[in-house]
Amino acid sequence: MAYTQNPTKLTAAPTETNQTAGRAQLGEFAPKFAELNDDILFGQVWSRTDKLALRDRSIVTVTALVASGIIDQSLTFHLQEAKKNGITRTEIAEILTQVAFYAGWPKTWGAFRQAKEVWADSTDASDARQRFEQELMFPIGEPNTAYAKYFIGNSYLAPISTEQIKFFNVTFEPRCRNNWHIHHATKGGGQMLVGVGGRGWYQEEGKNPVEILPGTVIHIPANVKHWHGAAADSWFSHLAFELNGENTSNEWCEPVSDEEYDKL
Repeated sequence: MAYTQNPTKLTAAPTETNQTAGRAQLGEFAPKFAELNDDILFGQVWSRTDKLALRDRSIVTVTALVASGIIDQSLTFHLQEAKKNGITRTEIAEILTQVAFYAGWPKTWGAFRQAKEVWADSTDASDARQRFEQELMFPIGEPNTAYAKYFIGNSYLAPISTEQIKFFNVTFEPRCRNNWHIHHATKGGGQMLVGVGGRGWYQEEGKNPVEILPGTVIHIPANVKHWHGAAADSWFSHLAFELNGENTSNEWCEPVSDEEYDKL
């Protein structure tokens, strides 16, 4: 399938955390403290993501605050940051339950009240997506709205490269699959898939389905009718490489029915 979006740059280098709360609140009263807070604690320590990931720093910080009985706005801020850094509702509940046995029950009750507000809009489905995304080396990207009518269930699209060879990370929620489709070409063309996360399926018309796991490579010839998507009990991501060819086009066909899919 032909995907066209802007490229996403991937980098593992540490990025500086920009914090101005110290100067905003204490800049005139305690300028040195504000400098240490903004430039050292957040600007340097929190930015050392090559040493310790942000989500792990959030776990350490939240645990330390609760253990110290600090369950004020400072904890609220760090709970919000923990959510931004990928801590799910399920995970924060488990973290605070663990902390309660070592830091004290009343402190943790107060922390739970704040955590419920911070994660009020989270669902089990979003938790599952976040957990899956944390396992991937590629981003999940944005909802694949442009092609939603050709999918059963929700899918996500992240452009990895749009130069030389175009390829994208395509992510499917459990049971999501695309319609039967054909990559037409008079010469060359077709597509290649590489599994990068979870478990999924690929099937050519008239052939048995093939399971896709991380590392599985699927070569799809031009002019062959096929479909691919997630297993019923797993999120799934694959890289999709568009192969150059002559007179290429994509034909979308009928959906993969529940009856067909459930035979898997």
